[in-house]
Parts: sequence; structure tokens; C-alpha cells
Amino acid sequence: MLLVIDVGNTNTVLGVFEGPQLLAQWRLTTSREQTADEYGILIRNLLSLDNAQRHEITGIMIASVVPPLNPVLAEMAEKYFRLKPSFLGPGTRTGMAIHYENPQEVGADRIANSVAAFEKYGGPCIIVDFGTAITFDAVSLKGEYLGGVIAPGIGVSAEALFEHTARLPRVEIRDPQRVIGTNTVASLQSGLFYGAVAMMDGILDRLFTELGNDTKVVATGGQAMLVAGASKFQPPVDASLTLEGLRIIYERSQTVARHK
Repeated sequence: MLLVIDVGNTNTVLGVFEGPQLLAQWRLTTSREQTADEYGILIRNLLSLDNAQRHEITGIMIASVVPPLNPVLAEMAEKYFRLKPSFLGPGTRTGMAIHYENPQEVGADRIANSVAAFEKYGGPCIIVDFGTAITFDAVSLKGEYLGGVIAPGIGVSAEALFEHTARLPRVEIRDPQRVIGTNTVASLQSGLFYGAVAMMDGILDRLFTELGNDTKVVATGGQAMLVAGASKFQPPVDASLTLEGLRIIYERSQTVARHK
């Protein structure tokens, strides 16, 4: 079985695959303070809850946008699984050409998303990932990573309002059902929710102008279900897209290694 770990700025998502089948998936808060032992015990307990044993894990693939956690996770993998993990980064054989001025600037999660989206949905395609940032990634008809857009996530926008205004409270991020809010909380929820929906639709309109109207769209990330459902494009939500991409890339890298 393969353990895949997607380390984001806000959440860390883990999954276990047996071949192409995703057996289990978990979403945790990313903690830069956790030790290798704490991660090891936590992951071991999660596995046991789904009747999987750590000795059944034969490979570990990690995408991380939090570099300080990389040595912690490497230590965890070697101590608790007796495995050297593979990190998605420069030099990893992804099977996808990266047309970015500096390919090392592209987040590992964005590459994993793009690989999985092209494999599952074909190209050209756009991946909208609702995380700490909302990212839009474009993949060509030939399966090339073209680049994309990075915008503030809903949570980041909400925190900025709370931190920089004296009288605006923290609010639950949800669909308020009506655009016109009749109190401060409802007005904030409307601005955050419908602002994200309008941004998504506006950016997608412009991306379609560049990529063509036959371009496919898929959404993923923690708030994808909330926002994508209100979009005029109604894209499918693929909650395990990043994990699928890590599995695909791991399998490709193993195939390359066997043929060397």
C-alpha cells in the first residue's frame, strides 16, 4: 500500500492507496510544531482505525508547501515505517512538461493536481483549488502545465478583515442564501461567499478566452464543495485530486527507477 501526504499551509491531507483504489483519506490541521514522533503516532492510529497496519505501507509520497516540515516527515517515515519517502519536487519525473519561467516556483500540490486532472479528465483543463490560497492551474490539450492564477483564499480574506477592522467579527464562512445582508454577520458572509464565487467565475471566463470554450474545469480543496456549487460553471468537485496525483507521480517515478 502507498501512503500519500499533501502538506498545505492550513491543512494536511493523507490517503492510503492499494493500487489505484483510495482506501482511506484524512484531513488534519497542519502543525509546524509537531514532532516526528507525534506525526508517527497520529498516522499509525489513523491507519489502525481503518484496519491498516504500518507494515503494509510499502511506499510514501509527499507533496509539501511547508519546507520546515519536510525533515520532520522524513524522520517520521524512516522511524515509523522504515521507509525513505519520496518528495514531489525538482527532479521528480511527473510526466508533465512545466511551462513556467521557473518550474521550482510551482507548488507541489499544484503539479499533483494538474497531473491527476489531465489523467482523469483530459485537456485542456483548469483546476481550481480552494485552500489557503485559491489557485487556478491551466493544462494544455497535450498535457503541459501552462501556469495559472493565485488569489487569496476565503479564510485569508476573512482574517484580514478581522485583523484590520475594529468592529468586524469573525464569522462562519457559508452560503448566506441572499446577497443583501441585513446585519453585520450576514453582510460579511455575503461578501466572502459571493466574492469568492464571482472571482471564480470571472477568472474562469478569462481563462476560457485563452484556452478555448471546450476547456474542462474541476474543483478541489477544503471549500470547493461550498463555492463550486454556486458557480455558473458547476464544475465537478474531486476531493481526492491531489492524492490521486501523488499516486500517479509515485507510480511513474517507480517505473522510471525500475528501467534504469
